[in-house]
Amino acid sequence: MKKGKILTEDIEIKSVLENSKTIAVLGLSPKPERDSNMVASYLKDKGFKILPVNPAQKEILGENVFVSLNDIKEPVDIIDVFRQSTQVLPHAHEALRLKPKVFWMQLSIENQEAAELLTEAGIDVIMNRCIKIDHAKLFR
Repeated sequence: MKKGKILTEDIEIKSVLENSKTIAVLGLSPKPERDSNMVASYLKDKGFKILPVNPAQKEILGENVFVSLNDIKEPVDIIDVFRQSTQVLPHAHEALRLKPKVFWMQLSIENQEAAELLTEAGIDVIMNRCIKIDHAKLFR
């Protein structure tokens, strides 16, 4: 099995975004002023299919919400993570079943143990970067 990589270069990130359609947003808040909501709303406006993951909600941004990554039954290209760094590892284990192309930890979120687990399983990882900022910069 091909190992995943930790992606840091703009060209790698642009390729991920160009070749992705479905994004599970882990920790998506229903509050419009929260970063997770602004990012997911932006991605939805750009044509991505958003799969909200939040155990406390039923619907966010007009989409049905999944309690956890384990409840998603369709293919996912990117898991976009809005959780504290210390809370990421259990979600990385859940992500192994989904086999996304990329497990993306948002700005100020990094978990080396999760990154090693995922890359060993052939999943690419992005840490400490905002998908909205990168998309806006790379697709002007």
